[in-house]
Amino acid sequence: MSLVQKLAGSKIKLKLEDTMKKYVGLLLMGLLGASPAIADTVKVGYMTTLSGGAGIIGKQMQNAVNIAMEHTGGKLGGMDAEVVFVDDQRKPDVAKQLANRLVKSDKVDVVAGVIWSNLMMAIHKPVTRSDTLLISSNAGPSPIAGAGCHENFVSMSWQNDQTPEGMGKHLQSQGVKSVYIMAPNYQAGKDMLAGFKRHFKGEIVAEVYTKLGQTDFQAELSTLRAAKPPATFIFQPGGMGINFVKQWKQAGMDSVSKLYTVFTVDGVSLPALKDTALGVISTQTWSPDLDNAMNKRFVSDYKAAHGAYPSFYAAQAYDTMMAIDHAVGKAGSTDAAAMRAVLAKGGIPTTRGPLAMNTNQFPIQNVYLREVVLDNDGVATTKVIGTVFENHKDAYAEECKF
Repeated sequence: MSLVQKLAGSKIKLKLEDTMKKYVGLLLMGLLGASPAIADTVKVGYMTTLSGGAGIIGKQMQNAVNIAMEHTGGKLGGMDAEVVFVDDQRKPDVAKQLANRLVKSDKVDVVAGVIWSNLMMAIHKPVTRSDTLLISSNAGPSPIAGAGCHENFVSMSWQNDQTPEGMGKHLQSQGVKSVYIMAPNYQAGKDMLAGFKRHFKGEIVAEVYTKLGQTDFQAELSTLRAAKPPATFIFQPGGMGINFVKQWKQAGMDSVSKLYTVFTVDGVSLPALKDTALGVISTQTWSPDLDNAMNKRFVSDYKAAHGAYPSFYAAQAYDTMMAIDHAVGKAGSTDAAAMRAVLAKGGIPTTRGPLAMNTNQFPIQNVYLREVVLDNDGVATTKVIGTVFENHKDAYAEECKF
């Protein structure tokens, strides 16, 4: 045998011995109940809008995340935790850049948050395809609920169509014959009106799309006044909703049409609208008066810390952190596959009660009818006055194939 052959043989023998040692070591770890080392810190990249007019929403979400971390003692699933907040500026290109930074440079275990559906569409592929878990605290665009779904995406809010489906069903059940409908011209606006029309079978007097971020609605109100519809349904989130409702009231539109909303009159807009919004009806999957221990604690602590009721945005941000806490604790790991397997099983503790998950990893949940009222201290808030849907599933889950 040549010297080269002898050396080659010895190298193969050493490699085999090393491999055997690794397998024996892993076997012993299993027999002794040990496990391979895992990261000792959970790192969450939380993306929301913290600047500009929409910053009012993002700051509520940030407040809620901080309260959640106080409630978990600064840990997630029993592990030390770090939350990195980033401001997407409500710009898709900025959101995409930040998502890449969070995944590649900051090396977060979870990317969470996101208010706007067009921003969620911008970051969905970069995050999920990097084998990082993406958990939405708000945006639930239809394309990623159906055929464009991904196993690394989980919603802790709702699919966009679900809540307006509740309003469509409510108006249908009330015998309303015709409705004027309006929303901003972006993915969520289109989903909202599609959801409403799925369950309302009467006449759509007009379907109007406004500019995202619009503040002056005088032209739309003038057209609406001329149409004289018995009911008007709108989706105008954040500052858009504040401006719309104020201008509606100033124009005396209550004498022309009955106003119904989703994601328009809530904990974000009510501090500005106050009793101007009394009596406005909306549908929602959460309300500050839901009677469960987690919700009572969250609402109480939020009001104590910030002097106002939390919005649904805040509640869903809190729920997102509680979902991560639940997933890491049950999985014993920050591995994306292990965490999503826990969340897919449902039973997630939230301010809405234990949350069930559909096959596309969007929630199965109740949709409530709410009315703006004054609480015992004379502060405007929302109160549940009925349940439109129980255990409601979104319309796109059957199209989702992981």
